[in-house]
Amino acid sequence: MDEEVLAEELRQSVGELVRAVRVVDAMPPGEAAALGFLDRSGPLTTADLAHLRGVTHQSVAKSVKELVAGGLVRTEPHPGDGRKLLLHITDAGRARLRRERARRAHTLDAAIRELFGPEERRQLRDCVDLLSRLTAHLAGK
Repeated sequence: MDEEVLAEELRQSVGELVRAVRVVDAMPPGEAAALGFLDRSGPLTTADLAHLRGVTHQSVAKSVKELVAGGLVRTEPHPGDGRKLLLHITDAGRARLRRERARRAHTLDAAIRELFGPEERRQLRDCVDLLSRLTAHLAGK
């Protein structure tokens, strides 16, 4: 198989998988993504989140406003720039994120158990290792 064709098929398949799993999400994707970045990266500004997500500042600001109102994110003045706020995920935010992730994992687990036998599950496990290496390479890690 031509590598460019493989790359495109992989991109499409992974994208479709992500979208199919997100159907079970209980919160808007922008809010879940913001919580995920804050959980993984620690405190960030709205501008930092916009840059990481590749979206506009206004888009992130709307999500942040909802997260703060819901008690999932808290703000504090930026120590180096008083015009900015640092965003912190709260314990409630982490709990909500864990529930979202668990819901997605449960959906995948149920589908894997229903669809694949033991040998195919082993093959899928091997693919996860390959995809993790590919992701790390693309992320420069």
